[in-house]
Amino acid sequence: MIKKTLVAAALLFGLAACQTTPDTQGQFLPLEGSWQVESIMGQPTIDYSPAQLVFTKDGKLSGNNSCNNFFGTYSQEGLKLKLSPAGSTMKACVDALMAQEQLVMQALPQVTQGEISNGKLLLKGVDGQVLLQLSSL
Repeated sequence: MIKKTLVAAALLFGLAACQTTPDTQGQFLPLEGSWQVESIMGQPTIDYSPAQLVFTKDGKLSGNNSCNNFFGTYSQEGLKLKLSPAGSTMKACVDALMAQEQLVMQALPQVTQGEISNGKLLLKGVDGQVLLQLSSL
């Protein structure tokens, strides 16, 4: 009886050791299009905020960071992402939108991965924390 238990335990241990992590490289994250920013670093956006991201097929990123328009590029490999904002307009807005704009611009370069969950695009940082939550426009 003890031998059978040891053999079963050894087999289970061996099978567990053979498991691999899922391959996310082959997965596709459908980014192309316009996305409304709903929250930034856990904080909901201001009601009727114009904050949005636009991803194009050719790797261009643009949008509105709450006050100003911005532009840049992005690269995608499976679920891995790199967002590279390059510049923006420089108009002044009310303080609340300016503060929200700063959060958007801080969050964008920290994004390392994305996920679609319940119809929302979740852009996450290296630690898996959701930096931006977006909905499709």
